[in-house]
Amino acid sequence: MAFMEKPPAGKVLLDDTVPLTAQIEASQSLHSHTEYIIRVQRGVSAENSWQIVRRYSDFDLLNNSLQISTLSLPLPPKKLIGNMEREFIAERQKGLQAYLDVITTHHILSNCELVKKFLDPNSYSVNYTEIALQHVSMFFRSEPKWEVVEPLKDIGWRIRKKYFLMKMKNQPKERLMLSWADLGPDKYLSDKDLQYAVKLLSSCSHPYIYKITFATANESSALVIRPFSEKGTLKDLIYKAKPKDPFLKKYCNPKKIQGLELQQIKTYGRQILEVLKFLHEKGFPYGHLHSANVMLDGDTCKLLDLENSLLGLPSFYRSYFSQFRKINTLEGVDVHCFGHLLYEMTYGRPPDTIPVDSFPPAPSVFVVSVLESILTCEAMKNGMPTVSRLLQMPLFSDVLLTNSEKPQFKIPTKLKEALKTSKECIEKRLTEEQKLIHQHRRLTRAQSHHGSEEEKKKRKILARKKSKRSAYESGEEHSAKYSNSNNSGSGASSPLTSPSSPTPPSTAGIKFTASDLLPIPFNTLS
Repeated sequence: MAFMEKPPAGKVLLDDTVPLTAQIEASQSLHSHTEYIIRVQRGVSAENSWQIVRRYSDFDLLNNSLQISTLSLPLPPKKLIGNMEREFIAERQKGLQAYLDVITTHHILSNCELVKKFLDPNSYSVNYTEIALQHVSMFFRSEPKWEVVEPLKDIGWRIRKKYFLMKMKNQPKERLMLSWADLGPDKYLSDKDLQYAVKLLSSCSHPYIYKITFATANESSALVIRPFSEKGTLKDLIYKAKPKDPFLKKYCNPKKIQGLELQQIKTYGRQILEVLKFLHEKGFPYGHLHSANVMLDGDTCKLLDLENSLLGLPSFYRSYFSQFRKINTLEGVDVHCFGHLLYEMTYGRPPDTIPVDSFPPAPSVFVVSVLESILTCEAMKNGMPTVSRLLQMPLFSDVLLTNSEKPQFKIPTKLKEALKTSKECIEKRLTEEQKLIHQHRRLTRAQSHHGSEEEKKKRKILARKKSKRSAYESGEEHSAKYSNSNNSGSGASSPLTSPSSPTPPSTAGIKFTASDLLPIPFNTLS
C-alpha cells in the first residue's frame, strides 16, 4: 500500500542521537542588542560544524519552552539597564555557555526537538507532526474502518516519530495507538524486504511482546497500530507519570524518586531477558530496549517497538554505548540497555554517568552483582555477560514464570538472511563510529597532556638543557678546530692574523713557500 510519498533521490538520513556540542566563539554588539556567534558541532568531527547567531531573547524563548521539564536550568537573568556594557556582556556570555553545556549534555533535553532546532535549524526545519498527519490521512482513505481520536503530542522522545490515539468505527470504545515513523540511518533492508518484514510483525505471538494490530511500510516510512494501554509503560510506573503527557514533562524531573520492589525487579527483569533471548535465537535484531519501550499488562512486561530496527532507527542509548568498543553487536547493545533499565527499576532514576563507579544501597546484593557485570568500567573493557548468562544469575534464576502462552514468530529463510545482513550493516556502522570516537578521545588526551602546566614546565626545562648542551658542544667544536689548526703537520697553512697580531716565532727546520708568505704582511716577518 503506497500511502506515503517516496523520498527524494540521495536523501541523507540523519542520526538524531549523535550529540551536538555548542561553543560561543564571540559576541557582537549592535545598536540595541548583542548577538552571540556559536559554533555547533555534530559528533567528533570538526569538519561537521557550522555557525549560528543567537540573541539573549532566543535563549530566553528556548528556556521558556523547556520549562515543561520542570528542571532548574542555569539561564542568566534578564537585565534591562546596562546590558550593553562590555563587562556585563562578557559575564553573560559565560553564563550562556554554561547553559548550553547543560542542555547539550542532559540525555533527554539534548535529544528533544526544541534543542535540536535551536542548534541546527537547517536539519530540523520540517514539521513532522504535519507530515505525519498527512500520511495518516492518506492511510485512512484506503482503510476507512479506523479514525483518529486525537494526536498524542510529544509523548515519545523521537523527533521523527509521531503518535495518535484512534479507534475502530465498529468498536468506538476500544482505544488504539497509531505510530508513524520516518526511516532512519540504519535502514539496510531492501524496500521489498522491509515491507514484508513489517507486515510480518502482526503475526508475532509471545507472552512478553506487545501485540501489533496492524503494520505497513513503504519506501520512506512506516505506520504501526497497537492497543492503547491506560496504565502506560514500565517507565510510567517508575516515574508515576501519566502516559499521555509529553516526554519532557513525564521523565526529566520526577517529583518522587523511588525504585520498584525487589520482587517486581526480579520478575520484570526475568520476563524481559526471556523475550530478548527469544529474539536473539530467532535472529531478529532489536537493540531498542529501554523502560519506555516496555508496556505493562497487569504484572507482565511486554516489549514494544520491534519495528525500530527494521526501519533503521537509532537506539535511545546509542550515545552511551557508542563510547565503548566492546559493545559492538546488537546482542551486546541489548545487554547494555538492560543494565540501564535494571538500574532505573532499582533506584527510580537513570545512572548519573556511564560507566558507574559505585552503586547506592540496593534491595539485594544480587541486584548490584548484575549491575556491576554490565555498567562498570571493568565490564565495558573486559566484556559483559550474555542474556543466557544473566538468566542463570541468582537474581533471576529462581523466578517462576506462570505464563503458558507458546511463542510463535515464523520468519522465512530468505528474510532471515536479509535480517542477518542488515544486522551486520548496523553493527558495522556502530563499529566505525566507535573507532572515530576512540581516535578523537586519544587525540584529545594527547593534546590535553601536551598543554598541561606540568608538561609545559618539563618542556621548558628540556629546552634549557638542550640549549646549554648545544652551546657547550658548539664551544667544544670551536676549540677543537682551533687546536687542530695550530697543531697541523708540515706543509699546512698557517692561521691568518691581523696586522696588529703578535708575530709568530720562527721555527728552525720549517720551510716557507711563497704561498705561505703571501698572506702575511711584510713588516711582521723577522
